[in-house]
Amino acid sequence: MDVAARNNVTRMGNASEPTLLLAHGFGCDQHLWRPVAARLRDRFDLVLFDHVGSGQAEPAAWDPVKYASLQGYADDVVEIVEALDLRDVVFVGHSVAAMIGALAVTAAPTRFGKLVMVTPSPCYIDDDGYRGGFTRTDIDELLDSLESNYLGWSQAMAPQIMGNPDRPELADDLEATFCRTDPAAAKVFARATFLSDNRTDLAKVPVPTLVIDCRQDVIAPPEVGAFVRDQITGAQLTTLDATGHCPHVSAPDATAEALAAFVGGR
Repeated sequence: MDVAARNNVTRMGNASEPTLLLAHGFGCDQHLWRPVAARLRDRFDLVLFDHVGSGQAEPAAWDPVKYASLQGYADDVVEIVEALDLRDVVFVGHSVAAMIGALAVTAAPTRFGKLVMVTPSPCYIDDDGYRGGFTRTDIDELLDSLESNYLGWSQAMAPQIMGNPDRPELADDLEATFCRTDPAAAKVFARATFLSDNRTDLAKVPVPTLVIDCRQDVIAPPEVGAFVRDQITGAQLTTLDATGHCPHVSAPDATAEALAAFVGGR
């Protein structure tokens, strides 16, 4: 299967500038990167895609065994950069895609130059001395709700994930992307997202890394961003004066500027 068609790869911007590979989080698709892409397309070469099971990715590529693990998504990322023959790529991953990016750059370090992790969480479940933001009971209840009524879950969770209740149109946009995701695939991706523990993978990241978080985020609290920074050698942390888990949607100017400052380019 053609890799570009499988992942609905789109490319825009300035091909002579550094390449940013923008990866969306659980339940989303590349559409949510458009506010940031509009601000960066004159300064960078932008590659966007949909994870299999999301957006306009090829439905026939869905494999519940492969995509039960974040490694399956990371393998796809490596295949995308190889198919496009990209080098020195800056991988920009939102939420769970930040962890997918960590796995991908570790697997193919010669293809990637930098890693940007937007509101990442290597483990959502609280552990001894670690605050992920949720108890195991919390996560089990979240997954039970999602699996029993995915559309109802989407409607209820989108405002909480997005934050910014004064701008309900942002939550509406997020809910719409949830609804474009195949429910069967979403259930598998949700378990891979919320039950994974990638804390030990952070120390293996071989490229310069920027962590971007928000001052208030119910999904990935500030302690998580600091933890990720501390586990990756030389990583930087930028905390945006923003709320919610999706600053690329709710605060695209600040997100774009943080990216541009870290990556360089025109």
